[in-house]
Amino acid sequence: MLTHKTPRLDLHGEEKALVYALVTEFINDNYKMRNKEIVVIHGKSTNILTKEVHDVLKENKLVEKFSLNNWNVGETIIYLK
Repeated sequence: MLTHKTPRLDLHGEEKALVYALVTEFINDNYKMRNKEIVVIHGKSTNILTKEVHDVLKENKLVEKFSLNNWNVGETIIYLK
């Protein structure tokens, strides 16, 4: 369940080329801290960052599942193994 304490990574203003490194490092750090649920904020304008984030998540073996936040489609909720 999402709370104000759920770890979040805000990618607003980041370049597409940096998304892979930033998201992968965020996942690795939270996996080591045994967090099961994290959020990446990518915005909802052109979907360029959204697509890039989802491509990274599909490849990452530490990700159990992910989905857009129903209440804010500018965020993706990620569930770690």
